[in-house]
Amino acid sequence: MRRPYHYSNAFSVSKSNVQSIFMVAVAFIVGTFLIIAMLTTADNQHRFSSSVLHDWTKEAQSDWFIHLLGAENRYYLDAMQDTSTPSLTTTVIELATNMNLNDPRTFLGREIPGFSGFDNTLVIAGQGTDFTNMAMESPPPFEEHQYEQPETDGSERGDTVDDDPPEISDEEPIIHLLHSHSRESFLPEIEGDDPNHQEINIVQVGNYLADQFREYGLPVEVSDHDIQQKLNEREWDYSQSYEVSREILMQDVEEHEQLEFFFDLHRDSVERELTTATINDEVYARTFFVIGEDHPDYEHNLEMAVEIHHRLEDKWPGY
Repeated sequence: MRRPYHYSNAFSVSKSNVQSIFMVAVAFIVGTFLIIAMLTTADNQHRFSSSVLHDWTKEAQSDWFIHLLGAENRYYLDAMQDTSTPSLTTTVIELATNMNLNDPRTFLGREIPGFSGFDNTLVIAGQGTDFTNMAMESPPPFEEHQYEQPETDGSERGDTVDDDPPEISDEEPIIHLLHSHSRESFLPEIEGDDPNHQEINIVQVGNYLADQFREYGLPVEVSDHDIQQKLNEREWDYSQSYEVSREILMQDVEEHEQLEFFFDLHRDSVERELTTATINDEVYARTFFVIGEDHPDYEHNLEMAVEIHHRLEDKWPGY
């Protein structure tokens, strides 16, 4: 009777293969640390970024990332005792479908024409402010700016003239006031139904605000460039106003290194009842801060805007 054959597989690794695997592992670890070092030590302007990764992660709940860090460092969770553990199912659904169950706008926002204009974030909603009455930016008819509008005497429309304007300081300005939509005006401050004017416009608001800064000893610079005229000269679209204003801003930054605060003043398109507040029987324009989320200093800018808002609200509720 024959004995059954027994088969055995022998696995052997040569010394050269072991060395190769070891060198690859070491190179991978060293390369990983080098990449991490470059990503974490680079300045904001030179830091690597991925728009795809940014768009993917911004839809997820921020609490989820904090709880992930808290799994390794409990101090993160101790600092957020009031927050509950986010639902893993909800997070997976949001990442997979790009829909937020707590935000109905994400359900049909891409299917309804024009609905994307409301895809913003209200950090702090002032009195009577919600997504239904937020300002929508739209360009004025291009032909309206091809001719010279007649000059209007501002004094006839309640424009006050300061007999003793504050003296302009010789100090280097630390505040820069810009007007990307320089011809935005106000009705009924001008005649007709076109809320844009070459002389009476948002630039005058910037000059008035600059005078208030100077009264408190704050050196300020006001950009009075006619952005619309520059667009006409270049035959550019109205949406490229920010490209022109950016050129002006960068030039001013090179000339004045002490600049720290930059404000681009605009006039919104919402009704007067929602954009004004009555304080001591006087009507004032309410403030509305627009902060770009893609800016590298977004968190710092948002913090400053929130602080200004709370200070105004504490002193003049509803402002």
